[in-house]
Amino acid sequence: MNGPAITPAAPPQDGNRRLLVILAIVVSGMVGLAYASVPLYQLFCQVTGYGGTTQVALAQAETVVPDHPVKVRFDANISRDLNWRFEAVDAPVTLNPGEEVVINYRATNLGDAPSTGTSTYNVTPVKAGPHFMKIDCFCFIEQTLQPGESVLMPVRFYIDPEIVADSNTSDVGEIILSYTFFPVQGTGKAEDT
Repeated sequence: MNGPAITPAAPPQDGNRRLLVILAIVVSGMVGLAYASVPLYQLFCQVTGYGGTTQVALAQAETVVPDHPVKVRFDANISRDLNWRFEAVDAPVTLNPGEEVVINYRATNLGDAPSTGTSTYNVTPVKAGPHFMKIDCFCFIEQTLQPGESVLMPVRFYIDPEIVADSNTSDVGEIILSYTFFPVQGTGKAEDT
């Protein structure tokens, strides 16, 4: 009997190896995206003002819009993994768009070992983010405090005069500037114990 030739099927082990390699590539890609997502999201928010992210200004505003006062309150938060006290030093300020203001926060290391933290920030209402212009700030800069050390952290900012012309934000009469400190990887509570 001479019939059609039968070719043996590929061993199931080759298919399993191929599937394993594909899954390893997919998992590696997902892990890579997870690590890249935070800096990419941070960059997106800084560029667009999305999520109440403030803008960075290189200089003060050229004009001041009188008779349109905006009250700015200051909020301070800390991760429970960082053994610090963090607080706004200055009372809320009322300013006209274009006026430059310098205010201070204070951070104190409550632990018995040096620890390092870094802060994130946002403003509320979120729609005011693109108009909140920071000239100088401590955010995203690692701050190392010695045991018991307390430091003032200034923020210099102004409200962009365009907030008045923007129909979406012309009604904003109060803004809350909020900072949250987190331990830098490998520091914080673990070092303090």
